[in-house]
Amino acid sequence: MLTPPLSSGAERTDESAIHIGVLVPLTRPGWVEAGRHLLAGVELAVRDVNDAGGTVGRPLELVVRDTAADPQRATAAVDELAGLGVAALVGEYHSVVARAAAARANALGLPFLCASAVLDALTEQPTEWVARLAPPQSRGWQLYADFLLGAGHRRILLAAQASVYWAAGARILRDYLAPRGGTVIELDMGALDPTAACDQLVEHRATALLLLVGFPEPAVSIVKSVRHDPRLTGILIGAPAGQPEFAEWTALLGDDGTAIPFLRYLPERLSPLGVRVETALCERLAQAPSFVAFEGYDTIAVLAEVLRLHGADRARMAEAWPRVAVEGTRGQIQFTRTPGISVWQWAWAPIQVVDRDPAQPDRFRILHAN
Repeated sequence: MLTPPLSSGAERTDESAIHIGVLVPLTRPGWVEAGRHLLAGVELAVRDVNDAGGTVGRPLELVVRDTAADPQRATAAVDELAGLGVAALVGEYHSVVARAAAARANALGLPFLCASAVLDALTEQPTEWVARLAPPQSRGWQLYADFLLGAGHRRILLAAQASVYWAAGARILRDYLAPRGGTVIELDMGALDPTAACDQLVEHRATALLLLVGFPEPAVSIVKSVRHDPRLTGILIGAPAGQPEFAEWTALLGDDGTAIPFLRYLPERLSPLGVRVETALCERLAQAPSFVAFEGYDTIAVLAEVLRLHGADRARMAEAWPRVAVEGTRGQIQFTRTPGISVWQWAWAPIQVVDRDPAQPDRFRILHAN
């Protein structure tokens, strides 16, 4: 019998249920708010599928595991879930954690539909077992670099911490901006405090500082230091990884957290399905849903269609990625092989550069889009 999940997206039904493993960060140091939104979207979609009679006449049932942003914990969870007989895995927000989960799912022959993680190299080698909804980091961060150039920024400092994800982001920005006249200087935030970072901004005459660091710290301290340094009036603070998306950002930073452009994976207008889902997610979360909640919903929408067409056999499910076409909350979802990307990829996921309006922090302003 399956062990109870940490958080259940559907009530236990019977042994005929199709069990889906869900990986989400629900405790620190994982980004708990992101995990909560991702799980809310997954749970809502499962409810909708089951209310409509399930898939191939069988209900979906979730088995949720908390990754806590720990790659080793995620790997152990994949092993456990595979042993429990789940048909497939969905979820995960943190790229480094998703990479570990994808590697293990590939090794075990377990289909994994990654919801949110963007790291290009999600697996070392091309795989048939893994597909992804979020756009690859290179595509999103190049769009962000286009935004910077269009806004006149040529001297850019990166406040960066050590990780595979941040290093990949820094490389994408440097490789894209340098041929176009941009100068990218990286600051090691493992060696500098926020005050020293402000000094570096002045010394290098930078016009933009990008946060390639964890949240809440040191991101919150860096933003406060820059915002309250009289030498840095007018400096652009950017957060391509999307830290300002969540309500916790505004709760901790208030007005200091506005006008900080970040990447958001939503279209200008949601599909009719998206509008309905947005209303339901608002009720479930008691706040406006983030793009991560829509990613969670769409993973189950896709997986339900895969199951409907090909059943719960793992090998047949993995073979279905290139043949599935689903109307999601943010547009038509289809998977292709994208150059440089090792997994099946939704190639045209919507991307925006947005910020929070200083006059109304709960309102997002679209600054640039694909």
